[in-house]
Amino acid sequence: MQNDLKPKNLFMETIKGIKTDKPPIWMMRQAGRYLPEYRALRAQTRSFLEFCYTPALAVEATLQPIKRFGFDAAILFSDILVVPDALGQKVEFLEGEGPRLTPVTNQHDLDRLNPKIDLNHLEPVFEAIKQVRASLAPQTALLGFCGAPWTVASYMVAGKSTPELAPLRIAAYRDPMFLEHLINLVVKSSIDYLVRQFQSGVNAVQIFESFAGALPPELFKKWSLEPIQRIIDGVRLSIPDAPILVFARGSGLGNKRVATETSATVIGLDWTVDCRWAAQEIQSLKPIQGNLDPLALVAGGDALKRSVDHILASFDRGPYIFNLGHGIVPETPIDHVEMMIRRIRG
Repeated sequence: MQNDLKPKNLFMETIKGIKTDKPPIWMMRQAGRYLPEYRALRAQTRSFLEFCYTPALAVEATLQPIKRFGFDAAILFSDILVVPDALGQKVEFLEGEGPRLTPVTNQHDLDRLNPKIDLNHLEPVFEAIKQVRASLAPQTALLGFCGAPWTVASYMVAGKSTPELAPLRIAAYRDPMFLEHLINLVVKSSIDYLVRQFQSGVNAVQIFESFAGALPPELFKKWSLEPIQRIIDGVRLSIPDAPILVFARGSGLGNKRVATETSATVIGLDWTVDCRWAAQEIQSLKPIQGNLDPLALVAGGDALKRSVDHILASFDRGPYIFNLGHGIVPETPIDHVEMMIRRIRG
């Protein structure tokens, strides 16, 4: 009888394929610059990587949106580029410009990196996970994450964010052997990294394929789906049945391929995907997550209410996690987030 009285972990129930009365809620980038408490915390460090590698700060940043909004899942405060950093590639974040890396453009550059990820270098991340998990209530899930190999490689090759991923796409055509070696290194590193995240206390992980939309359809399987599946397979060798969410931004109708050609547990959708189509073609196969336009959240008012209602109505027949279609943007008013939550929870 006592078990029935325990608060339910809505997030974990949903990723098991159970439809809950109200969908669990969390937001990508929910610990971020839209929160005044985050901005005050960030001001305590000189660099973004220092922030990520300081457990006390990473823990507080992870917990801030849980304390303020009571989301059903916390996501570890970190960055996808800690993987190349732990491979020995120089990584830094410049204020107002974003990440800067020493480019890896050929096999010679690649050979100068570590042959495997240095997990000792990432020990502060694992320590933060342990502390966050100890601080969270049982009904709140903890998510870890990594970047998909194609997405991580885009930064490693170009040395920065590139709008159309031209350096990486050119490498895929001109030197596919080099790119395959690079992707393989990121796959193996990501497996080791995610396994340690699970061992440290996360309940599930999300693979961020932020630049799926840059791939032509004929290359989507080779450079995105197959590496992602290899990560999933590798993680589950150590953590059987590990819950793994995949968010392939910009893949459009290719989201169904993510659902059918990988063993991802949950399929995350960006804001451009038609909800009715996704409910019919994907939600019948696997739980869905997404896909509110982050700018609808910025706009607020009736537009936000209509968007939330449309999403809830579209995905009402199956397991669904409410989230944005990409990360929350810094100019988002906090009261709009509060209104969104009230609209969802009723």
